[in-house]
Amino acid sequence: MSDIPARPAAIALAQATIARRPVYLDTETTGLDPWSEIIEIAVLDHDGSPLIDTLIKPAALIPADATRVHGISNRMTAGAPSWKEAWPQVAAALQGRVVAIYNMDYDRRLMRQTHRLSGMRWSNPKAEFFCIMEAYAQFHGQWNPRSGAYRFQRLEEAGRQCGLSLPNSHRARADAELARAVLVYMANSQT
Repeated sequence: MSDIPARPAAIALAQATIARRPVYLDTETTGLDPWSEIIEIAVLDHDGSPLIDTLIKPAALIPADATRVHGISNRMTAGAPSWKEAWPQVAAALQGRVVAIYNMDYDRRLMRQTHRLSGMRWSNPKAEFFCIMEAYAQFHGQWNPRSGAYRFQRLEEAGRQCGLSLPNSHRARADAELARAVLVYMANSQT
């Protein structure tokens, strides 16, 4: 990691975010396309304690390619709540909070998509969303001249770069824990 002027700003942003006692969210999905939906969601409180950690029964079958990534099968989700059943608890956990997510745009898109695929109208919870991946890109400082922005790092790579022992397992709770640990690492770093 290089010591560049953006790094102190990223550290200050991480410190300010942690001071606001965010919740940390992560999802696992059936894929990446416009028909993909959430099949697992975890929301951790600011101290890392779980508020929500549940599988979600999707409307469609989970593709084998997705199962190979995260290990979640159709059999595992068969008795799980639907998105429509789980959403009130998720919305309550996010209400009025800063919601820190590694790759925020993806998870927010999948929440909207899963709403649509569940026959629900999207209504943004009254929460403020924060992207840990964007802040970490600035903290890490690897410039991408082609895009004119800092290069994003995958969550597991960010964890390795920070020397964190939490493995990225492609399960929602473990990934939310790792995302939280990355933000804490950034906040505790020296400029």
